[in-house]
Amino acid sequence: MNVAGMASNRGRNLMNIHDLAPGGAELSVVLTNSADAPVVEKAAKRGIPTETVVREEGESRRDHEARVVAVLEDYDFELVCLDGYMRVLSETFLDPMPTTLNVHPSLLPAFPGTDAWGDALDYGVDVVGCTVHAVTNAVAEDGSLVEDEIDGGPVVTQEPIPVYEGDTREDLTDRVRQQGEMKAYPRAVRWFAEGRVDIDWDANRVSVADDDGGQFPERRLTSEERHADLRYGENPHQDAALYADTTCEEASVVHADQLNEGAKGMSYNNYNDTDAALNLVKEFDRPAAAVIKHTNPAGCATAETLADAYADALSTDAKSAFGGIVALNRECDAATAEQIIDSFKEVVVAPGYTDDALETLFEKENLRVLDVADKYDPTEPLTEKDLVGGTLVQERDDQAPTREELEVVTEREPTDEQIESMLFAWQTIKHVKSNAILFADGTETVGVGAGQVSRVDAVEIAKMKADRDAEGKSAEGAVMASDAFFPFPDGIEEAADAGIEAVVQPGGSVNDEDVIAAADDHDMAMVFTGSRAFRHD
Repeated sequence: MNVAGMASNRGRNLMNIHDLAPGGAELSVVLTNSADAPVVEKAAKRGIPTETVVREEGESRRDHEARVVAVLEDYDFELVCLDGYMRVLSETFLDPMPTTLNVHPSLLPAFPGTDAWGDALDYGVDVVGCTVHAVTNAVAEDGSLVEDEIDGGPVVTQEPIPVYEGDTREDLTDRVRQQGEMKAYPRAVRWFAEGRVDIDWDANRVSVADDDGGQFPERRLTSEERHADLRYGENPHQDAALYADTTCEEASVVHADQLNEGAKGMSYNNYNDTDAALNLVKEFDRPAAAVIKHTNPAGCATAETLADAYADALSTDAKSAFGGIVALNRECDAATAEQIIDSFKEVVVAPGYTDDALETLFEKENLRVLDVADKYDPTEPLTEKDLVGGTLVQERDDQAPTREELEVVTEREPTDEQIESMLFAWQTIKHVKSNAILFADGTETVGVGAGQVSRVDAVEIAKMKADRDAEGKSAEGAVMASDAFFPFPDGIEEAADAGIEAVVQPGGSVNDEDVIAAADDHDMAMVFTGSRAFRHD
């Protein structure tokens, strides 16, 4: 799509549109009504043709617009974009032109006119923004302006911008331009370039195809409140803060009560690791405990009692659990609390505590004791990861394959006990950073190989952890889970050397036949889940 741009000053939005080329849109010409407009030099540097049509002294509005129309006849374009073009347009210009857009520095219909920023501050609003709208005639037959029609055309898109205590007009001007107009205007142009905009002029309404909400809407507008100032971020030289979504219903470390107020506050890393630990124990209906270090499980287990589950989780790798995070999915009792304080931990999070448990846990001055709601069923369907310049959004990994959904691909069938262990291992490995390998015996971890760039290395690390660091456990006779397929049989060979007797993995490698053959050679059982379980952050 070709665009004609019109500006009276710098034309920053027009240059931004040119540089971004939203939807492939290109500026075919920039026209100004001021011979001194800086936009002329900016456009020339970009190779964009420019025209200047100055309104002569005594020239009527409509006569000037007629000359503008005549100049633009030499150019091809399907959209006109105004950017600080300081003239109100009449039907003389608008009727022969394609749709003409303008951007206004407020959330129309509030604060029309030339001092939207000042008006917003005078009224004390806490949200302002910008509006991209289609331009309609605001000139009466006698040439006078129809005030109610200025900035009154149908709204194409808007961008809200917060107003903060102490803001000046200059602060708000810069914020609306940089954070609002630079987003909203290119978005509107892209929609037109993609042919997605329909304007009902009679109803003064705009509809945009596919801009209809849903799980992944065309536009994401989020608002979160600063919940806490943190001592620092991941490292002491980084400042950090915690923001809260007050609509979240499920158990969350953000909204957890810290019961021992005298202890140190939660740090950035504490929040991150505790969130990972809590999400892991949410996977299980039976009493479950997890010990997390740097968002990876050092150990996880389910058992008949919470104390047994914690003991089994800890014994996977008690050395690595030092300084870790403990998460529980049942009320913490005294027997569990006594085990938790037996070695240094940073945080324990649970849906409640007995009085005896609290008395025990409070013996550790700087152990943060977090109390969360017992709503462990997920209510948040999406997860997010901020990037420089954007945000990744995806559905939460809620896969939970059943026994019937596992595909046995080897000559040897897994036993019922191995199936139970596979299902436990699969729910746990979803929370191990990729490439991930996990050894399990029953419903407790035996060895974890996390975050490796080579899958066979992850197997070797899980084997090493099981042999060296697990207490009272062994990889001999255990099952192995892999969060993605094995690209080669070497991972199976390494697992067989460790004593693994059954494997659960997604399948899907071009070398699946060789991998299955290696399992058969070692008399292993192997099942495919049909879906992988990567976790990359």
